[in-house]
Amino acid sequence: MNIDKLIRNNIKALKAYSSARDEFTGQAEVYLDANENPFNAPYNRYPDPLQWDLKKKIASLKDVAPEKIFLGNGSDEPIDIIFRAFCEPGVDNMVTIDPTYGMYQVAADINNVEVRKVKLNEDFGFSAQKLLDTSNLYTKVIFVCSPNNPTANLLDKAEIVKLLMGFDGLVVVDEAYIDFSPEHSMLPELDKYENLVILQTLSKAWGMAGIRLGMAFAQPEIIRIFNKIKYPYNINMLTQQKAMELLENLQEKEEWVKTIVDERAKMVKKLFSLPFVQVIYPSDANFILVKMHDARCIYEHLTEYGIIVRDRSKIALCDDCLRITIGSPTENKKLRKALKELI
Repeated sequence: MNIDKLIRNNIKALKAYSSARDEFTGQAEVYLDANENPFNAPYNRYPDPLQWDLKKKIASLKDVAPEKIFLGNGSDEPIDIIFRAFCEPGVDNMVTIDPTYGMYQVAADINNVEVRKVKLNEDFGFSAQKLLDTSNLYTKVIFVCSPNNPTANLLDKAEIVKLLMGFDGLVVVDEAYIDFSPEHSMLPELDKYENLVILQTLSKAWGMAGIRLGMAFAQPEIIRIFNKIKYPYNINMLTQQKAMELLENLQEKEEWVKTIVDERAKMVKKLFSLPFVQVIYPSDANFILVKMHDARCIYEHLTEYGIIVRDRSKIALCDDCLRITIGSPTENKKLRKALKELI
């Protein structure tokens, strides 16, 4: 892949902002270079713009070089940066599956980039060839989410590899829910495919949705482009510190994942006994997609009990479907009790 052929011309010519913390990265006794307030340490100082300590921590957990990591304000930041870096507004397009995570469409629309969608099969699988056939000379990016949202299923890895081998642009694989799947991440194969970008997050398995920290993994030349575009201090000091602290809790995170996966199996078994449940689709995520008779009525019934799920009935292939996140054992019991009131 010739990365230069993909980058927008204005991004090639862009002279990135150089912050005080970019120009001096060592340790000093007196800092008078960034117009900071000298009082209220340590919060008076700007954070590391490239988050090297946190990246090194993540690198050790993921077995990926720090230079191949970009940290964003949630996964939404790298999604947006991909469009800003590689897709010429009003000219280029991206290809994705349907249904899938809605922010790909939103980010494309904000950047005035055409979205070409290919519907999933009835079993929510996809054909790499269909996506490739939908692309053209102006397709710069293909997005796939695996496990997919809202369908919850892991996509066929062999088909993803076909995309990587058959497409000259970037293939973005969003693995936000990979920790809940029996299959492994594609991270070990990052070096095999120079056009591969993998998105992950600390919001799901790690329970850090509130601190908004997303991760993108790619070859260093792609990461350098992301860093060129991002705002100088996109990850604040408090987020970096809290992430460093919580990433020490690997065993606790694994226990959470096991509990959620066990509760997912229990939820599926219990819901199958309800007469209005038609289909519970296989899940590799921390949620299940359930087809029900009159899903909207059931959704409104649950809100009366103070229980909120997601009505996905208006999404492609998800008629009369509710997306139910797997909660704590207590929360899951409350949900099942409220559903039984409908029998």
